[in-house]
Amino acid sequence: MTMYLEHFGLREAPFRITPHTEFFFSGANRGATLEALLYAITAGEGMVKVTGEVGSGKTMLCRVLMERLPETVETIYLAVPSLSRDEMLAAIANDLGIDTTGANTTRLIRSLQDKLIDVHSAGRQVVALIDEAHAMPLATLEEIRLLSNLETGTEKLLQIVLFGQPELDAHLALDHMRQLKERITHSFTLAPLPPREVKDYLNFRLRAAGYHGPDLFGPEVLRIINEASEGLTRRINIYADKTLLAAFAAGTHSVTADHARAAVTDTQIVLTRRESPRRLAAAAALGAAAGIVIGFTLAQFVGAPSPVAAVAASSPASAKAAPIAAAAPVVAPAPGMTAGEPGSRVATRLAAGRELLASDSQRYAVQLMVTDAREHGYLENYLVEAARSLRPEQLYLVPAGSPETPRLGVLFGTFGERGDASTALAALPESLKQFRPYVRPLEAVREDARRAERK
Repeated sequence: MTMYLEHFGLREAPFRITPHTEFFFSGANRGATLEALLYAITAGEGMVKVTGEVGSGKTMLCRVLMERLPETVETIYLAVPSLSRDEMLAAIANDLGIDTTGANTTRLIRSLQDKLIDVHSAGRQVVALIDEAHAMPLATLEEIRLLSNLETGTEKLLQIVLFGQPELDAHLALDHMRQLKERITHSFTLAPLPPREVKDYLNFRLRAAGYHGPDLFGPEVLRIINEASEGLTRRINIYADKTLLAAFAAGTHSVTADHARAAVTDTQIVLTRRESPRRLAAAAALGAAAGIVIGFTLAQFVGAPSPVAAVAASSPASAKAAPIAAAAPVVAPAPGMTAGEPGSRVATRLAAGRELLASDSQRYAVQLMVTDAREHGYLENYLVEAARSLRPEQLYLVPAGSPETPRLGVLFGTFGERGDASTALAALPESLKQFRPYVRPLEAVREDARRAERK
């Protein structure tokens, strides 16, 4: 990493996917949305909603909002969407310093109201920022409406901001959720970056990381990254980082379209817009050759054995033929799984998931990720990679999304206690934490599955 940063004159990594507020980009209406959120909260506007696709920058916006709120506003941040109604109330009460020992729901709400009145009397406000709200059980989401009832004669005692994916809008459109929907006074949407903003975004991140040279990404590189990312900032970060890595491994400061194509080929991301078959075929051929070289080159830098490096070492002619460099992991059959049977892992683990949900057990699981249910090839590869670290029989596929937008969630394990599931979550390898896995009660998963298959 140090050599990579020095190669481009960087002080720190410019394209990390974890939200660092110093890299907040105020273009593409992000800055205006932040200002509107600050106004809505400090003006006591009640309940606010922010939606955006996966990787559009919702968590980054939430973190910056927390930093920019005045000192008179106390913030409660909830980032565990699988909480039950009582667990959510207890979490809010704990953040406010309320003793929840032995308290039932009625007592918790009474204690919350008393505390909020005390805070209001002192001239302060309280705002609850709820991340991943789309993944909340509907009963918990409904409890938020009841919390919004806590008020004085003229002002709300608790401001609430919901951050979620578009599925949150689908939940709020349900008949029995209309009362909650009507409480929302402001709604904001984080749209993908338009093509003209991608260049500004990349240059902003590079300058914030200490870069002082000429623009690294030319028009063709920008076009490739923009098309592949569909304007989603997390994807832009991933592609830009791998593009720079490919140039670094090739020993050049000139970032080319070939580096960008190899970065896109190397990254397993489900696209909603389809590339043309000709372009995909060309990119796949390029990435296969590129992977050999970058595996060998990076292995020399880090001193770690690499299956790709072994291939390069045993085949100098192939290495010579590769024009650029890009990381390409080798996917081998996972333990206990048979290669060469397309869809077999998906079908098997989906059947196991349905059996798990039919058991009616009150247990917990770790949700690793959710993706488009139609992308069987991507799911096959993901299951293979996950089974390198986890036992294959402990991986389950479960329905999610809706009949119009079918999705499949990947679960790991079943646990009798939430604490055991949390321990398993913490022990996951970093490669399986890229989609921010979290603990979910199986009952909440069942509810999602029923909704996904409801005609």
